Amino acid sequence: MSEGYGLLKGKKGIIFGALDDRSIAWRIALACRREGAEFVLSNAPIALRLGVLNALSEETGAAIIPCDVSSDNDVKEMMQKVKEELGGVDFILHAIGMSPNIRKNKPYTEINYKWFQQSLDISAISLHRILHHADEAGILNDGGSVVALSYIGAQRIFSKYSDMNDAKALLESIARNYGSRLAPRGIRVNTVSQAPTKTSAGSGINGFDGMYTFAEKIAPLGNPSADECADYCVTLFSDLTRKVTMQNLFHDGGFVTNGISEEMIGDLAKLYSEED
Repeated sequence: MSEGYGLLKGKKGIIFGALDDRSIAWRIALACRREGAEFVLSNAPIALRLGVLNALSEETGAAIIPCDVSSDNDVKEMMQKVKEELGGVDFILHAIGMSPNIRKNKPYTEINYKWFQQSLDISAISLHRILHHADEAGILNDGGSVVALSYIGAQRIFSKYSDMNDAKALLESIARNYGSRLAPRGIRVNTVSQAPTKTSAGSGINGFDGMYTFAEKIAPLGNPSADECADYCVTLFSDLTRKVTMQNLFHDGGFVTNGISEEMIGDLAKLYSEED
């Protein structure tokens, strides 16, 4: 592994949500290790049964601590284990999201409310739970940084994203709320709104290919990859962004700002001329 820039030399952290080598959290873990960080990895016990995370653990030297982030006891116990393993932490990555309604193709207007609660609990409220128990355990180092991965569905409705639109909106609100309370200690809390990315989780969304292509055609710089997102998150974990907090930072090639592209105009004109 290359030495990188040493941006995270001496820093310690927790990375939640790495699933396989296509996942953004996995790529962020590799980038953090490249930049000199030491960290632990965590995911739900059911995800760990696949055994894939062991490869990342071996490559980065990171211990794996299973944790169901919807369980207060699990998170509390995990933070004690982190304290034993690392002492304190300088950064936390929250890359956790799950919607049973999307998985089971429930239309938004007919969602199962129990599943909806699970979507909100796992995808958003878990950030609050993680920060609460990390702070209670005394492992959040002053001047640290927390990043949660979000999506533009928090601001704009993408129908296929269903109740995850709501979950991401709540996630971003929690980041701002907690960020205001941790700011006196120099701890930053931000969300990164990543463009559609070809990961195992993203590809599981019905209509993902259409969402990806649409974003690719609108974004002036095109869709950023998981590795490019990892590099961006490294800067947010580093001391180079000490005064950036309570922000939702779009990492989407300019999609959020661009109205339409010449390529899209050309494609639409061609489509409708063919229909005529």
